[in-house]
Amino acid sequence: MFKGSHPITVDAKGRIAIPASYRQSLIDDCGGRMVVTQHWDGCLLLYPQPEYQKFEAQLLAKGSLNNQVRDIQRFFLGKARDADMDRQGRLLLPANLRTFAGLGDRAVLSGMGNLFEIWDEATFEARNADTAAALARDAANGDLPDVLMDISL
Repeated sequence: MFKGSHPITVDAKGRIAIPASYRQSLIDDCGGRMVVTQHWDGCLLLYPQPEYQKFEAQLLAKGSLNNQVRDIQRFFLGKARDADMDRQGRLLLPANLRTFAGLGDRAVLSGMGNLFEIWDEATFEARNADTAAALARDAANGDLPDVLMDISL
């Protein structure tokens, strides 16, 4: 399980280094083979290949006769690219995906359980500040989503 947010650098070639604490488990679990794609929140999603294959199978199982389903499949699957870790634990992020996410040289790798999100650092910090304020307001007003009401902190 991936958790926590890690500041990372995007080098001039568009590579990021996976934090050392995750490298061995990624080598053990998927041979360092990863898949990166876009997310409508403006970040990138980075999956270990087996996790991506589960996600891909779920999307493809929905068929392609519905235009909206097909658009979603095209959005996630049509932009997905393999990204294999090198010996130094680096991954090359394709230029089109870096542009989509507005990635400069400073980014954040955020563990989200079975995958990572990759954010532009400033966007990540601003979005988290906005989310924290909104959650505090909603919690004070009793307006949290019902799906969260059975979770204990």
